Amino acid sequence: MKKRLTTLRHHPTVAIGGAILLLLICIAVFAPWLGTQDPTAIAPIYRTRPPSAQFWFGTDMLGRDVYSRVLYGTRVSLTVGFSVAILSTIIGVLIGVVAGFVRWLDVLIMRIMDGFMSIPNILLAIALIALWRDSMQTVIAAITIVEVPRVVRLVRGLVLSLREQPYVEAAITAGAGPWRIMYRHIFPNTVAPLIVQGTYILGVAILAEASLSFIGAGVPPSTPSWGNIMAEGRTLWQIRPHLIAFPALFLSITILSVNMLGDGLRDVLDPRMSSEH
Repeated sequence: MKKRLTTLRHHPTVAIGGAILLLLICIAVFAPWLGTQDPTAIAPIYRTRPPSAQFWFGTDMLGRDVYSRVLYGTRVSLTVGFSVAILSTIIGVLIGVVAGFVRWLDVLIMRIMDGFMSIPNILLAIALIALWRDSMQTVIAAITIVEVPRVVRLVRGLVLSLREQPYVEAAITAGAGPWRIMYRHIFPNTVAPLIVQGTYILGVAILAEASLSFIGAGVPPSTPSWGNIMAEGRTLWQIRPHLIAFPALFLSITILSVNMLGDGLRDVLDPRMSSEH
């Protein structure tokens, strides 16, 4: 364990990706103090101003400070991303373990998961959001439902593979119950793949939230988010490119940092990937 932690600290992609993601988390936490203006304050006299000493990222069509709105957008994106990653992993593990251990439920559960996965993710999320009121909680719930089947398939496959291992068969022979086997032998061996999968879901959720907000199906327009900011500025991007450039830059850097962190974790935590490199 100590060897893996040391390897993680010295792995370049983990270090760089983790540092950037940590910086973004700090920006999200301290957005009220880092912002220069109220992100929702409307000032028509300052509308569509280019970047300047007063407005670092310029202003939008309502005169709102783009810099402050982008900082608060970091808070929205990371909240959605981490919430979806944590919830979908917990729910997926519970369902996946049951599917892997209870044979008569396996077929039913996996057919339901296949049904969800047969629908394009964004379309399914839009359909779920349409059933409820638009809010951050609705976006988190919709994207979580979309991502749960991926975790279920991963956990189920791991459980089916681990069930055939000699130490699990020895535990069964010794009279250990199914819950004890899952807690002592199955779950600990799924942690590393789940961490890697969690980083993938984090990036997908952030991108999905931005996409949904961009088309008007995400968080309410009054909530500063990168998707909303780009959607509001797309009609003026040719003459005021800053309206899209800055939120798009933050979104790209966030996805890049998450992907770098996930790739590094995969290399370190998956021995097969490590041996290939």
